[in-house]
Amino acid sequence: MKFSQVMVLALVLLTTHAPAQDWIGRPRPDRTTSTPEGDGLAPPIMNAWQREILDLDGDWNVQIDPFDSGSLNYLSENRRDGWWQDRERTRPEQLIEYNFDATPVLRVPGDWNTQRDDLFFYEGTVWYRRTFESGTTPEGKRRFIRFGAANRHATVWLNGKRLGAHHVGFTPFAFEVTGKLAEGENSLVVRVDNRRRFEDVPAIRTDWWNYGGITREVGLLEVPETFISSWELRLEDGDLVGWAKLDGPGADGGFVRVSVEEIGAVTTGFGAEPELRIRSSSIDRLEVWSPERPRLYDVVIQSVEDVVSDRIGFREIETEGRGIVLNGEPVFLRGICIHEESLDGGGRAWSERHARELLGLAKELGCNYVRLAHYTHNEWMTRIADELGLMVWGEIPVYWEMQFGNEVTQAFAKAHVEEMIERDRNRASVVIWSVGNENRARPVQTEFRARLAKIARELDSSRLISAACFARLKRDEDGKLARVSVEDPFGEYADVLAINQYIGWYGNHSSDVAGMVVDTAWEKPLLFSEFGAGIKQGLRGDSEEVWTEEFGVRFYSDHLDWCDELRDAGALQGISPWILKDFRSPRRPLGGVQDWWNRKGLVSEAGVPKDVFGVVGERYRQWAEEDATRP
Repeated sequence: MKFSQVMVLALVLLTTHAPAQDWIGRPRPDRTTSTPEGDGLAPPIMNAWQREILDLDGDWNVQIDPFDSGSLNYLSENRRDGWWQDRERTRPEQLIEYNFDATPVLRVPGDWNTQRDDLFFYEGTVWYRRTFESGTTPEGKRRFIRFGAANRHATVWLNGKRLGAHHVGFTPFAFEVTGKLAEGENSLVVRVDNRRRFEDVPAIRTDWWNYGGITREVGLLEVPETFISSWELRLEDGDLVGWAKLDGPGADGGFVRVSVEEIGAVTTGFGAEPELRIRSSSIDRLEVWSPERPRLYDVVIQSVEDVVSDRIGFREIETEGRGIVLNGEPVFLRGICIHEESLDGGGRAWSERHARELLGLAKELGCNYVRLAHYTHNEWMTRIADELGLMVWGEIPVYWEMQFGNEVTQAFAKAHVEEMIERDRNRASVVIWSVGNENRARPVQTEFRARLAKIARELDSSRLISAACFARLKRDEDGKLARVSVEDPFGEYADVLAINQYIGWYGNHSSDVAGMVVDTAWEKPLLFSEFGAGIKQGLRGDSEEVWTEEFGVRFYSDHLDWCDELRDAGALQGISPWILKDFRSPRRPLGGVQDWWNRKGLVSEAGVPKDVFGVVGERYRQWAEEDATRP
């Protein structure tokens, strides 16, 4: 991307919000709003894409609106005749200053930044319009319009009537349209605003691209009048334990049957019951899920009116002292960090193909684990990870600096945690929930993350809690780096300690890591959640010259040797270098080298391996062989 392309500065919109309510979540959340601003949201609809569905993906007409003319008049007052009405000019004298039929189109799912050069840097409002044919809702059925995600503030209208709004940019949301659909053509209008705001999560500054748009699938779903909206089934102390939730008339007393037919496991209960339990005598033949054998079972959940299914693996993850234990056996996490960007020119990844390409590279690297940074990735990523046997660190964008003392910011973060867990609670691959990245260790940040950790545990006690923290470097009497000290007080609330460190890239020399000791204030497992260096694929030079392939090989060789030392000493339980592929970032403008890409990937933006890909892959194969032969 050349500097001559159009750059549009972000407009920071400061708004007033109601105070956050109900800070502590519940194990089975009844979510109707995601933040104090969100409204009209339907209950969760798990496994939505297996429902009867009218696909609304494809080309949508769009109108760019940097001054919010579609919502506000010239006095900045709310309009009564906004663009959501999708009006047509019917008289010669009629003045209507928009016409969706005459506007260009953008592909949905997709971000607007990589579909049009003039929108590359754009942050603001874009109006999307799609028309579709639909009959009225049949008797005994309900219909919902569901979005996989829209970044970041989305307001939705159907036939000129407001359905509601959602303000978390990386999770699904839906609106009920039963009784609201017209016979024949319907107009669906979505206002998407990706402007960064100080009170948002994430806030103003990030090191990844703020992709705007309807970035995941959209569909019109049809379900029974009382349907199975969400469920959970997990392995716990030799039992299969879970619940199923109905939505609709008589939901609280509705009959539910959960079965895993392959092992002859069946249980029944009612929608209001907090727990359904299949005793261990029924599941003697159950095979646990693991990276070596990612076993999945077909689970069927049935009610009087509805039946749904899921592919679920069963495993237990816990800690013992400084170790991580999967299904009763110690495990070392050979990982890689991943941003949700496709390999075909960048832009937001969203499809099954994108997920298979990204996670396929991780498997080729020799990983048994991936860190999905720094937000909730699309659902294909966790489902394909289930299939491939990749353990997953799921994360919310509590990133760098935010308004940690602001109740609105707290509510946004709470919504991120609830909606991430709500969607992926049945994915065996997900073993860690992360509630932050590189937040300073001040009391307000610590309290903020501690509250989120408490919410996550109440929603899901079957996974580990962590956050990527800073570490403190300490020197000996001669001034030589001697130790890494993990002191962030959030460690008290985490199950797994995790630190990001860039010794040898942001200061010092990579060889300084040799022999360094890691001190932690807690007897808990430690992960290196990030380390890495910028490398331009194909750039050659001396091993001391930054950006070169040779520099990268030296850097990674030094760090992996150090990880070897710590691993052998039992002081390190996993690593996830930063990052799988080069990704777009507005903080990386260096012409001829970065060109708006963060160059720390092990492969280029197009997926071409750098020399370090082989260096890391060889070490991972060595570690895998060592782990396989240990008694």
